[in-house]
Amino acid sequence: MTTEYLVTGIILGLSAGLAPGPLLTLVITETFQHDIKAGIKVAFAPVITDLPLILLTVLVLSKLADSNQILGMISLAGSVFVLWLGYSSLRIRGVALQTGLAGSQSLMKGILANVLSPYPYLFWLSVGAPLMTQAWTLDARFAVVFITSFYGVLVGSKILLAIAVGHSKSALMGKPYIYIMRALGVLLIALAGVLLHDGLVLLGVMPP
Repeated sequence: MTTEYLVTGIILGLSAGLAPGPLLTLVITETFQHDIKAGIKVAFAPVITDLPLILLTVLVLSKLADSNQILGMISLAGSVFVLWLGYSSLRIRGVALQTGLAGSQSLMKGILANVLSPYPYLFWLSVGAPLMTQAWTLDARFAVVFITSFYGVLVGSKILLAIAVGHSKSALMGKPYIYIMRALGVLLIALAGVLLHDGLVLLGVMPP
């Protein structure tokens, strides 16, 4: 069971860490304009911004722990969101880089980019919080494994990207990155199938 939450955290963390979006673009831009250290500062933004969101969504879902219908619907919504992430990963051809942004304060820029992006809210409402609630109900250690692996890989992958960009500006347009994202896309689609099954079980449509 611990392995299940560890693997799930790693897959979702890699997807969140490597998928193109405002925060990834900012990691790249800050690394280009300043240095690798600036990109790494941006990579740590989710650790700071997501805590209130995690606590709120988990608290709300814990109150609904006995409502299989609501949890089932949330699980179905999560499966659709993860399926969309997987499909998007399969279609990635590289990352469009933005240049010409001025200024420093890399960490603050990362915090603002993450707070103003809809993706963390969508993720925690539809996928992250339900998984955390389920893990905590079974064993608090499972929840710790999931959250640690998720953010460890999310931040770690962005740090590695900052280092790669600092040494090779074409790193994110190369075939290795595209192949990694396509492999992640397949894993995410498989995970969407698991969430779909869980949702249908909670709704009583399928046997457990």
